[in-house]
Amino acid sequence: MMKRGGIAFWGTAVLFLVAVLAATQLVTNEYPFFAGYVILQFIVLSVAWSVLGGYAGYVNFGTSAFFGVGVYTGILLFKAAGAPLFVQIAAAALVGAFLGFAVGLLTLRMQGIFFSIATIALTIVIETTVTNWRFLGGAAGIQIQRPPVTAPFHSYVQMLVFVQAILVVLAVAVARYIQNSWIGRGLQALRDDELAAECTGVPTLRLKMVACVISGALMCAAGAPAAMYLQYADPASAFNLNYSVSVLAMALIGGTSHWIGPVIGAIVLGVTQQLLAVTISSEVNVLVLGVMLVLFVVAAPEGIIGLFRKSRRAEGKT
Repeated sequence: MMKRGGIAFWGTAVLFLVAVLAATQLVTNEYPFFAGYVILQFIVLSVAWSVLGGYAGYVNFGTSAFFGVGVYTGILLFKAAGAPLFVQIAAAALVGAFLGFAVGLLTLRMQGIFFSIATIALTIVIETTVTNWRFLGGAAGIQIQRPPVTAPFHSYVQMLVFVQAILVVLAVAVARYIQNSWIGRGLQALRDDELAAECTGVPTLRLKMVACVISGALMCAAGAPAAMYLQYADPASAFNLNYSVSVLAMALIGGTSHWIGPVIGAIVLGVTQQLLAVTISSEVNVLVLGVMLVLFVVAAPEGIIGLFRKSRRAEGKT
């Protein structure tokens, strides 16, 4: 069963990448790529958040910190050495892993609201540091001149969409592996009852550190191409707490009990926000985000995945 599931997963992943690549060659309108990039970016962030926030149950509001670090890591390497995009992403992932390890050492002994507050403080500290770093533009921000696009892509945004699609496959593959491995079982045990897990020999602190490192690496990697996407970055937007709130909402709406939940939540909420931005106004997005989050927390705390499982059980009884 596991082998067949793996074949189906990787087959779907290859088809997904082929479809994205084909779209870059066939679709001439640039807007779907601008919107698609944002949705794919949030899928990576949501899946990365669920590794620590979903599997381990540690509610992390530091997504904006890791995302912003990824953005400015890419800017630093591009401005200082003209590094290509894949180097920026790889370096951002390494920086994110190191930052996740450092944050884990400082905060993972905290629990509940204390851990969440500590992750918010992390965002403020890093944003303040970047704001006073003149080489990276400081508070005024920095303009980025994109390098020439490489074949077979016709525009840089198309290439960024394909790169972000690869990151989606990588993030989902990592989350899937964790869920099906001893790491995922250990994280689920400490989420249910951390003290009981420790008493039965589960290395809870080590598992939380692993989750924090992986989550941080994926979040920073997702943020690295953002400056090239916008051709501009400033601390206020790169470290915006809306990233933390949106990603948390996407994971909860989709469901955190399975790796597919954050993917579904990010697609549902991301597509809704993009449609509203075109048809009504982007200002409505915050209202929709709040309403959907309240509705799912009250009516479906296990998210869309929970609703699907309930319907399957109801069908089985009939």
